[in-house]
Amino acid sequence: MFKTRLIIVGLVLAIAAGVALFVRLLWVRLPGVGAAPRIQNTATILQQVQTLSELVTVKYVLEKVVILEDVKWYGENRVLLVAHGIVKAGIDLQELKPQDLRMDDKKVLLKLPRAKITDLYLDDHQTRVVDRTTGLLRTFDKDFEQNARRQAVDDLRLAALHHGIYGDAEERARLQLTNFFHQLGFEVEFVKN
Repeated sequence: MFKTRLIIVGLVLAIAAGVALFVRLLWVRLPGVGAAPRIQNTATILQQVQTLSELVTVKYVLEKVVILEDVKWYGENRVLLVAHGIVKAGIDLQELKPQDLRMDDKKVLLKLPRAKITDLYLDDHQTRVVDRTTGLLRTFDKDFEQNARRQAVDDLRLAALHHGIYGDAEERARLQLTNFFHQLGFEVEFVKN
């Protein structure tokens, strides 16, 4: 009887050790369990190189709270996003035509092109989702946050226009070009559009 119990205890210990070893090996091989994320090294492909002739003269830093809700009878999807955006504006010197620039001795007559928004984006380091709700009977909408971000970009563009970014950009372009031509020994007179 003692030998039988000893054999049973030995078998139970052997089986327990085997199961523990199996679980340990399985635990190591499960993706995402106990291991740091792996970053795959892939090639970066240069798609395009463009020449720019933009004189960016002003940058607005704006914040906007965006609340996007999709309410149905069976539940709601909701995201609350604090968007931190950058809007840059200036003039495109490539739009200057030969008739827009005239020189008389030491005086330059210059007709500047209209200002435009040159860059508009959300700062990903400072933009954050404060709240996200998916209703019990709703499926997770992977594009919901992207839609909120697109709405934020549209709202930031309108806010920058409302605050007069075009006027600021044109005024600063005139100041920068005046300074540039003065350093070259010229006076500058700007002709209205």
